[in-house]
Amino acid sequence: MMTSTLLVASIIKILVIVGFLFNVAGLLTWVDRRQSAMIQDRVGPNRAVIKIGKFELRVFGLLHTAADGVKFFFKEDFMPPKADKLLFSLAPILVMVPVLALAAVIPMADTLCLKQIHLTAMVNGAEQSWWPAAERVGTCTTDSVEGAVSPLNVGILYVFAMAGQGIVGAGIAGWSSDNKFSLMGALRAASQMVSYEVAIGLSLVGAMMTYGTVRLDDMVRWQGENAWGIFVQPLAFFLFFVSAVAESKRIPFDLPEAESELVSGYFTEYSGMKFGMFYFAEYMEIVTSSMLVVVVFLGGWQLPFLHRDGLTIAIGDVGLVETVKMSHLLVTIIGVVTFFGKTLAICFIQAFVRWSLPRFRYDQLMRLGWRVLLPAALANIFITGLVLLAIQDAGPSVQGALKTAADVTQGIVAILLASLALRGVVFAFSSRKIEHVLVGSAAAMSNARGGTKDAPMGA
Repeated sequence: MMTSTLLVASIIKILVIVGFLFNVAGLLTWVDRRQSAMIQDRVGPNRAVIKIGKFELRVFGLLHTAADGVKFFFKEDFMPPKADKLLFSLAPILVMVPVLALAAVIPMADTLCLKQIHLTAMVNGAEQSWWPAAERVGTCTTDSVEGAVSPLNVGILYVFAMAGQGIVGAGIAGWSSDNKFSLMGALRAASQMVSYEVAIGLSLVGAMMTYGTVRLDDMVRWQGENAWGIFVQPLAFFLFFVSAVAESKRIPFDLPEAESELVSGYFTEYSGMKFGMFYFAEYMEIVTSSMLVVVVFLGGWQLPFLHRDGLTIAIGDVGLVETVKMSHLLVTIIGVVTFFGKTLAICFIQAFVRWSLPRFRYDQLMRLGWRVLLPAALANIFITGLVLLAIQDAGPSVQGALKTAADVTQGIVAILLASLALRGVVFAFSSRKIEHVLVGSAAAMSNARGGTKDAPMGA
């Protein structure tokens, strides 16, 4: 019975994490078009339309994403005559599979104790059931469902191993295509990803020293009881975020596929669904890197003052709100929603970065990785070690002050989240007025002569 329950739970977790990856990756293709148009004040996706009589259905440009998917399936699967047919076909698989494998160890929620989901008892001679709360400290060791599809004790080390496999796919794609632009893009991709993987790994060493574990779920639990990683490792957060954007080969780090120099880089010769796999794997990398940022630095499934047993608001030894018991199942569901909500926010920030910064030159890219991020990561490890030693040698008063400071950071996060939620509600129900501002002498001259005439857009 227990084996079948765990099997069903595993299938559900796989469907949730894979469904989230694919759906958000598809949604990000729309965000890139829609958000870029908003940021750069230009026309966004408006060509794909379904006409029913005089009624036109565009669905905010979402039909463009659907049209892209259909196009990938029906385009010709071209292969260069002199390409290595086996490696050419294998490369897209080697790019996409590691992304899916990496997501398997990312915890979406805290451990779900099955014994705490539903209990029955005799009350006044009648059987009554309820949804009890769990204990705040510790996790159940039996009859439990982990928050990750496949929780591993090596945790973050497995992430490093899987993330490094993307280099193989990019290198094979460029070499097997029999194209000089593809080969140049593969060389750029390999050197860029190797360089920034060093910065990613070293940036997380400080976090592992602070949390005292390499397990991702234990990292999240530490942040729930203390402070989020962005407060205890601010430099590591910045280094990891920048390196993660570089690893996904997105603007301003899109040198391996710079269209003005290399056409499309290492996947220039790919078409149809093979190109779609490269294209989709890039967006999936954004989602998985955002998940890692959330787990390591933004508290994972944790919300301020919400613990496994319910809501407790306290600053140091001062309890502002005593523990409000909450159902263990309800707390777990809130954790899942919180985790995915944080991930979507980081994905949005990455899209904003893409359409706000220009592309680096290749020498600037490598200089940033080896001469800025790498020394900063080493310095962060050294400083973290000194601080941890100082805390261990400090007295109880210092450790109590640090606990109070950690609770204060939780309060700051709670206020920030509440203000953002309120701002979102106000924005959703308020009318917007678009004002065009002329920038540059050419625009001013055109406006002085009566402006420009609007003409229908060509195909």
